[in-house]
Amino acid sequence: MIPVFSVVGSKSGVGKTTVLCNIIKELKNRGYRIGTVKHNVHGFDMDRPGKDTWLHRAAGASVVAAVSPERMAIIEESNEEYSLDDVINKIQNVDIIITEGYKSKNKPKLEVFRKEASEELYSKDEELFCIVTDKHFDKNIPQFDFSQVKEITDLIEDKFLNKG
Repeated sequence: MIPVFSVVGSKSGVGKTTVLCNIIKELKNRGYRIGTVKHNVHGFDMDRPGKDTWLHRAAGASVVAAVSPERMAIIEESNEEYSLDDVINKIQNVDIIITEGYKSKNKPKLEVFRKEASEELYSKDEELFCIVTDKHFDKNIPQFDFSQVKEITDLIEDKFLNKG
């Protein structure tokens, strides 16, 4: 099984994406392959009108794949949202999967917290393995400042990647 954890926060704009990108860069520098899953409740479209793949979908294709020597993308129409576990099961060839969002799902959580955005943590203590914050919480959970990327990644490596 590929290890999975979620980067969550109580609100948009607290720095989840920044923290996640910093962790990705540090893990990549350490030689790991990282998969990510971004939950978007508002929907999204990765295709551009007029491009061949967009035209294929517009003509009625339910699944469109674009493949080059450097990357592959598959766009699949769906009548309902895939479960997180279904999405995770589609990802291969990575050492770890990190989700952004999915704060109500049953994956270990790294919560990003800023005191100006919220008064208390969103997650329950038993869900958390780490907090990245500008405020100290009286909890027995590792807490890091936003600048402590190497230390956060050390914890992730020890907890999820069986370092050594």
